[in-house]
Amino acid sequence: MNATDRTPADLLRSALAADPVRPLVTFYDDATGERVELSVATFANWVAKTANLLQGDLSAEPGDRLALLLPAHWQTAAWLIACSSVGVLADVGGRPGDADLVVAGPDDLETARACSGERVALALRPLGGRFPQPPEGFVDYAVDVPGQGDRFAPYAPVDADELALRVGSVELTGAELVERARTDADALGLAPGARVLSGRAYDTWDGLSAGLFAPLASGASVVLCRNLSELSEDGRARRVADERVTVSVDR
Repeated sequence: MNATDRTPADLLRSALAADPVRPLVTFYDDATGERVELSVATFANWVAKTANLLQGDLSAEPGDRLALLLPAHWQTAAWLIACSSVGVLADVGGRPGDADLVVAGPDDLETARACSGERVALALRPLGGRFPQPPEGFVDYAVDVPGQGDRFAPYAPVDADELALRVGSVELTGAELVERARTDADALGLAPGARVLSGRAYDTWDGLSAGLFAPLASGASVVLCRNLSELSEDGRARRVADERVTVSVDR
């Protein structure tokens, strides 16, 4: 990664320039049997489409706060980097009533209705599927994102010294996030090409770091596992072998 990268979006651009075809996020849901693998290029495409939706259709601006009510999931990862691309504060698990926008999964739609701004719903179905019936008062992400542009350019430059992420009691600017992710990557022993298996939820910094930011900051990739407790010990051992995992962070 480039030493000059100062935001998560910068990290993704560097990863794309270095090796667009390598895996970046491999997602498992062990409650449903879903597996999705995204290369750097494919993930970057989802990020660009999401950022275009956020900036264009949803009229988000730098400094806006987005309450992100989503579990550990590959689409959540795309939203986190899309927020960085636009300059929007990703408030993970934040209060929708205090936010300018809200993005929610199917389990949090009622909570999300407290937001008076734009609301986006994700079905979190396999292959990015849409809701059978779109939730009233919400944009269905799976309906609106496919038609967005594959390239993204922000209307205004993103300030790396503005708040980029809030999760629990942790608040980080873009530059602080990148630096902390690099420190975490060093602590985990990550190097380019490493494969990190993470079973941590996305509701803490440690979960977000192991499950996205530290691998991205170090040229590694993540095997992101939701509902990992559903997997047997033998099944976990097979996954480690099949996915060529080099570092495991289960909890």
